[in-house]
Amino acid sequence: MKYTVIVAEDEELLLENVIHKIPLADEDFEVIGKAQTGVQAYELIEQQNPDVVITDIMMPMMDGIALLTKVREQFPLTKFIIMSGFSDFEYARSAIQLGVSDYLLKPLDTEELATALHRIKQEFRITQSSYEEIFQTGSGRVSPTEIARLLKDYLVKNYAENINLNLIANTLNYSPSYLTKIFCQSYDCTPNKYITNLRIMHAKQMLGHHPELSIREIGELVGYHDQGYFSRIFKKQTGHSPFDYRGGADV
Repeated sequence: MKYTVIVAEDEELLLENVIHKIPLADEDFEVIGKAQTGVQAYELIEQQNPDVVITDIMMPMMDGIALLTKVREQFPLTKFIIMSGFSDFEYARSAIQLGVSDYLLKPLDTEELATALHRIKQEFRITQSSYEEIFQTGSGRVSPTEIARLLKDYLVKNYAENINLNLIANTLNYSPSYLTKIFCQSYDCTPNKYITNLRIMHAKQMLGHHPELSIREIGELVGYHDQGYFSRIFKKQTGHSPFDYRGGADV
C-alpha cells in the first residue's frame, strides 16, 4: 500500500530536496502534492486528503502550527511531521501538544526521516489490520449500498474512536473519494460529517443529562481529547459553546 504525502516548504530548493528524500527514506510513501505557503498546503489537503503532511514550521500566510491546527478540525487523523531550521522549544512544545508524529530539524537527515515514516507506517498497519477483521465482506459482489450501510453501522458503534477512512477505503479496495461518494448517496453527507454529527448529538445529550461530568470529560467521551477543539467544533455545529448549551453550570 502507498501512503500519500503533501509537503509544504516555502524555499523551493529545500522543498524539492524533501520531496527527493521521501522515497529514499521509505518507498511506501508517495508525494501527491507540494506547496510553498500554508494556504496553498491547506487547499491541497482539502482536495487530496493525504495520509501524511510534512510541513515547515515557518511559512508565509499561514505557518505550520496554524496549518496543523486548521487541518486537525477537518482531518483529525492526518499524520504530521513538522520541520524547522532551528531548534525552538516553544514551537516544539506547540507541535507536540497538537499531536504531531515527529519534529525534525532541517536539513532533514534521511535516516531520521526514515525512522519517522516507519513509525507512522506501523501505526497505519496496526489500524489496517483491525479494519480488515471488521470489514470482511466475504464476497466481491457486495453492493455499494451495502458497503455504505456497513460503514454507517461501524461509525455509529465507534464514533468516539479514531477512525481512519483512508485505511477503511483501502481495506474495501476502494479509493477514499469513491467510498465518500457511495456513503453520500445513501446518507446525504460525508463520513467525516456523519462522525461529527454523531459526536455532537451525544455531547448534547450528556451536557443536558449528566451534570456530574465536566465539559472536558464529555469531550473525551465523544472522541475529542482537546477541550478547546471540542468547544470550537461544538459551537460551529450548534451556535453555542458547550458551557452556554449546558446553561452555564459546568462542574
